[in-house]
Amino acid sequence: MSGHSKWHSIKHKKAKEDAKRGNMFGKLSKSITISAREGGSGDPDNNFALANAIAKAKEYNMPWENIERAIKRGTGEIEGEKFETIMYEGYGPGGTAMMVEAMTENRNRTAADVRNIFSKSGGNLGETGCVGWLFERKGLIFVDKNTVKDEETFMLEVIDAGAEDIEEDDGTFIVSTATSEFANVRKKLDAVKVTVKSAEVTYVPKSSVEVSKKDAEKVLRLINLLEEHDDIQNVYSNADISDEILQEIG
Repeated sequence: MSGHSKWHSIKHKKAKEDAKRGNMFGKLSKSITISAREGGSGDPDNNFALANAIAKAKEYNMPWENIERAIKRGTGEIEGEKFETIMYEGYGPGGTAMMVEAMTENRNRTAADVRNIFSKSGGNLGETGCVGWLFERKGLIFVDKNTVKDEETFMLEVIDAGAEDIEEDDGTFIVSTATSEFANVRKKLDAVKVTVKSAEVTYVPKSSVEVSKKDAEKVLRLINLLEEHDDIQNVYSNADISDEILQEIG
């Protein structure tokens, strides 16, 4: 598997555990609110970022009434905190690169918390731009291979719709796209009636760093601590952790 989707494959396998966290709905609500506000519309048909945020919320079975409240906070129909999106960059154990996406109403508090988490977990929070050049913005869509009737036809149709690459990992097709083609490819997948497990516009590493079992444990501990913070929406890494090591450390 190429480096650009390796970490996201690991994240996808962690998704069920992540969903158990009590703050997941809060994070999803923030994302919907900011997407509605910054996109200038509470209508997902006219706001791509909002449509994507709603789709992700549905993946986690977030109730529709929660989604509606979050949209109304973004459009100003009901009162709510004024969140802003901030990206932090840093270094994790084993020479890995980290990008941390936060949504906060208090940037000073969040910056201090993120710096503290990095420091106590064997990492270092860096300056803006220190590792950002190692990542690029892409669309990633995970498709259940078992719902694909004809693989060759499927690949031709998806590539024709704008996909850049299709990889396979453990019963899943990972479709990568340019951000401009993400919506078109997602619509094509819906049209051909395959099961989309997950879909997002995200940051993917241009290359990955293979880590040992010892460093893998430290990397995952750092990521888990970051993801447990209420203000942290996403953590991106170029860590390459083998399936064998993942199984060993649970």
